[in-house]
Amino acid sequence: MAYSEEQILNALRRVKHPEKSEDIVSLKMIEDLKIKGNEISFSLVFLKSQDPFVNSIKKTCIKAISTYVDKKAGVSINTVIRGKAPQEKKEILPGVKNIVAIASGKGGVGKSTVAVNLAVSLAKMNHKVGLIDADIFGPSIPRMFDVVNIRPKVHPINGVDIIIPVEKYNVKLLSIGFFINPDDALVWRGPMATSALKQLINQADWGELDYLLVDLPPGTSDIHLTLVQEVPVTGVIIVSTPQEIALADAIKGISMFTGDKINVPILGLVENMAWFTPAELPDNRYYIFGKEGCETLAKQYNVPLLGQIPIVQSICEGGDNGIPSALDEGSIVGKAFLELGEKVIVQLDARNKLKPPTKKVEIKHHIK
Repeated sequence: MAYSEEQILNALRRVKHPEKSEDIVSLKMIEDLKIKGNEISFSLVFLKSQDPFVNSIKKTCIKAISTYVDKKAGVSINTVIRGKAPQEKKEILPGVKNIVAIASGKGGVGKSTVAVNLAVSLAKMNHKVGLIDADIFGPSIPRMFDVVNIRPKVHPINGVDIIIPVEKYNVKLLSIGFFINPDDALVWRGPMATSALKQLINQADWGELDYLLVDLPPGTSDIHLTLVQEVPVTGVIIVSTPQEIALADAIKGISMFTGDKINVPILGLVENMAWFTPAELPDNRYYIFGKEGCETLAKQYNVPLLGQIPIVQSICEGGDNGIPSALDEGSIVGKAFLELGEKVIVQLDARNKLKPPTKKVEIKHHIK
C-alpha cells in the first residue's frame, strides 16, 4: 500500500509543540518528506539547539504515523537546528581605555568641581578625555563649562540616532542638562533616569579616549548600579571634605564599590575644601572643616590620598562662569588639580598593571 504525502501531513498535524501550542506542520517544522514504499523519512526543524522537546516530539511523530497511517510503516526522522546564530555582543565604548567614576557619599562636597577640573587637567596633559554628567537630577557640567545653551548634534547610523558630544577645553562632554530647560526640574522615576544614563554611554560617539570620567550623583543609587552593570569601570575616586559627617558618608561609598557584588577598585580619595586660603595671604591655611580627615580615612582603608584641594574664591567664580580653575596652572588651585591629574594617572597605570580588567557587574539579588 502506497502512502500519500497528505496522509503523512494529516497525521503529523496532530502533533503539537508543547511550548507553542501549534501543530508542527503549521509551524513549518516538517521538511524533506520522502516516501518509499512503507518507509517514511522527513526532517524536524528546531530553532534552538537545546530544545527540551526534541525527543518527545520525535516519539509523538512516530506514534501519530503508526496510529493514523500504518503501524507497519517505517519512520526515519532527522533533526535539523536552524535557529539564528547568536549575535556577538556589541563591545561598549571600544575606544575608551579607562573609565573612571567620580563619587561622593553626600552632596555639597564639590564632587562635580573635582570631576570638571580633573578632566581639564588631564586634557592639558595632552590626553584624550571625556566627561559624562551622570547626576541626572542635578546636572551641573554644562554650566561649569559654559555650554548651557549648546545642544549636541545627532547623526543617524544604521537607523539609530548617535549623539555627538559637545567639546570644550579639549574635553568631550555629555549631560542630560543639554537636553532640558536649565530651569526645569526633572521629575523622573528611577528607570527613566537609568535609561538616560545608558543613552549617554551607548548612544554617543565617544571615539578614542584615554580617560572617560563619570560624575556620579551623591550617595549610592540606581545610577551607580546602572553604571557598573553597563560598563567595566576601571576605578573609582571618592571625593569628601575633612568634615566628620562627610567622611562617614564617604565610607559608605567605599563600602559600596569594594563590596563582593560590585568589586570596583578605589583609586583613591580627594579631600576637597581641605583648607581656606585667602587670595591676599596665599601662604595661610585655615582649616574651617577640620584637618586631614581624608588623610586619616585613606590610611584606615589603605587607599591613596590623591590630592587636597583648598578653598579659594576663584574656584567658585570659575564654576559659575564656566572657566575651570585647572586652566590657570599658575594658581594655587590650578597646581593642585594638575598634581591630582598626575597622581590619578600613576594610580591608573599601577591598577592596570597589578589587577585584571574590571568586569561588568551582574547583580542577581538586592544588595543588603
